[in-house]
Amino acid sequence: MNKSTIFVGIDISKDVFDVYDSKRGHIQYCNDENGFKLFRKSITADHWCVMEATGCYHHQLAIDLFNNGLRVSMINPLIIKRFIQMKLNQVKTDKSDAKMICRYGEEQAMELWSPEPDYIVESKTLQGVVRLYFKQRTALKNTLHAMSTSKRGKGKLMRSIVRQLRILDKEIGLLEAEIEKLIRANEQELYTRLNTIPSVGRKTAMLLIVSTNGFRDFESSRQLSSYFGLAPNERSSGSSIRGKSRISKTGDSLVRNHLFLCSFTACIHNPQCKALYDRIVLKGKSKKLALIAVCNKLIKQAYGIAKSGLDYDRNHVGRLS
Repeated sequence: MNKSTIFVGIDISKDVFDVYDSKRGHIQYCNDENGFKLFRKSITADHWCVMEATGCYHHQLAIDLFNNGLRVSMINPLIIKRFIQMKLNQVKTDKSDAKMICRYGEEQAMELWSPEPDYIVESKTLQGVVRLYFKQRTALKNTLHAMSTSKRGKGKLMRSIVRQLRILDKEIGLLEAEIEKLIRANEQELYTRLNTIPSVGRKTAMLLIVSTNGFRDFESSRQLSSYFGLAPNERSSGSSIRGKSRISKTGDSLVRNHLFLCSFTACIHNPQCKALYDRIVLKGKSKKLALIAVCNKLIKQAYGIAKSGLDYDRNHVGRLS
């Protein structure tokens, strides 16, 4: 890396973003077009901007910097949080956070960020609304079940909930159809290949493509398993701590739940997954553990198919990773 590089730590909130670098110290800008313009005028090609991926607030600034040819790195907020804890920093303000993000950029190897394609961004937005509708539908179903078992609230109220459930089902179907339309227009070949995997259905294939940017954001299937929270975490220390290995459950819970549901079918119709499941169960391990292993196998198969450009081969006995 060029020694003249000046790292800039950026902490973003809804209305403002705080900037810190070792040359100028702390400066605050408005989180709007005027603020972006003022910030760009204050930096040069020697600057490297480092920021957290904080919901939707960071996206417009990152796009603006990228489009103007400036270097940008996007860091997981959990990594920054752990870095601040490691430095024993007790102060928690936007100014101090920007300073610590700057220090992280100076001490760690940075990777350049580039924006996702428009269809991925749009698909993620649609999926966010679908998830919201799913939560609303679950809450309404639970309410309806409670009312039916307690024999209270029948009549207009129950009919109202049923009507609302029908509306949500219709809207979910429309939005999922729009997501599929976007994926077919941009990732038809990959989408078709993923659907050749036994037990991986249409919705799971769409979720995998959107969540991974068409598998372009990952270098191995192990990274993908960790990203979806399906990688086992071992807890042991010396002779006193022997915790059970559990999956981390970090990352996208919707994808993880879809893969877990797919694992039940995969144990029957996917030869490689069935062999893996049977082998683990024969060793005396729990069926749930075997199903988690099948989820990871499905991820390996999907990743291998995405990277190789080949369809699923049910006679293949090698490792797809």
